[in-house]
Amino acid sequence: MGHKKKNRNVGIVGIGETKFSSHREDVNQPEMVHEAVRQAIDDAGIGLEDIDCVIHGNMELFEMIHQPDLWHTLGTGAYGKDAFRLTTGGTTGATLCCAADNLVASGMYDTVLAIGFEKLQEGHTTGGITNMADPLWARKLQSGALTDQAAVKLIFEFGEERAKRAAMTYRIIMDKHACLNPNSHRAFGLDWDQMDDLMKNSPPLIGNLRLIHMCSQSDGACAIIFASEEKAKQISSKPVWVRDHITVHREETLDLCNNYYPNQTTHRFAARELYKRNGIDDPLSYFDVFEMYDPSAWWGVDWLREFFLLEGDAHLKLVENREIMITGKMPVNPSGGVIAANPIGATAMVRVAEAAKQIRGDAGPHQIPRPVNHALASGFGGTMWTVLTILEKELNW
Repeated sequence: MGHKKKNRNVGIVGIGETKFSSHREDVNQPEMVHEAVRQAIDDAGIGLEDIDCVIHGNMELFEMIHQPDLWHTLGTGAYGKDAFRLTTGGTTGATLCCAADNLVASGMYDTVLAIGFEKLQEGHTTGGITNMADPLWARKLQSGALTDQAAVKLIFEFGEERAKRAAMTYRIIMDKHACLNPNSHRAFGLDWDQMDDLMKNSPPLIGNLRLIHMCSQSDGACAIIFASEEKAKQISSKPVWVRDHITVHREETLDLCNNYYPNQTTHRFAARELYKRNGIDDPLSYFDVFEMYDPSAWWGVDWLREFFLLEGDAHLKLVENREIMITGKMPVNPSGGVIAANPIGATAMVRVAEAAKQIRGDAGPHQIPRPVNHALASGFGGTMWTVLTILEKELNW
């Protein structure tokens, strides 16, 4: 992937997403996964016999079922095919997309079906998180996404009133987007006149982080079909091209020993490297949409600065001026984002899927009302792990 060189170009030719919900009691795991697979196959207009390889991923410790991909063969169509399973925490869905792209670009396979899922009602996410890491060295990891870190940072830098209003503005915007997306889990119909009440009365979780700011636990699945350039052009009249992607992570215990990149997040490091090798000087102007993995409204506001390499309060102004709305200068999460639905093993894949839908122009009620040619999608999880993917409408880079 370095220096923008690929052995073969790779296109997205099929996308499937289930309805996301707190409880999908109407289906078991293979049935739920099959919903997304069937949608992707139908969307591509091909059959399972045309799939060369299946990649499957989730956080198996959350449902507490070992190697679920073996059981899910009933729903994935992987029987008799080459198959892989991957797990990288919250980034699982994005890692699946990177792996699928690499497998096709390498020439190993012509078509790869990537599947991410989670059925969190059948397990215990908090139990999995709090028992997966050493209680001394990795105590920060054990809290998962439940942290006040971004809020403290923003309040210290910009003052309590401005920071809290920016976070709630971001949250209301995400809800307005979620209300347009029929697959959303959480779509409350929030409006601007509720801001003061939400800031004051939403149940607190930790510090300044309130329940309304935070993502949920969701059930659901996502499937994407990746194909080589030759196959993609045969299969689809509007393939979405995977231009490049980057993965950056840093174990938090490095900070205790030798921090090689002081005051630099993995988001900013990944963004800078990705843009540099693709000749993108002004990402805020270049991209038409950004599907961000935003576990909370506080992180959403803070991370805008990191992903777009902004300085000062430029990221707050984007939010305050509502430029991140679906009709704004830089639409962020027209789908509603992670705050609207969080089936963890699929969550980061949904970001790629939704970005690709926007480029194809078939996102439905939450389609951006202007042409989308360049899209950015992110994944986040685990040990400060960042995945960034660039999608393009045309093969012209």
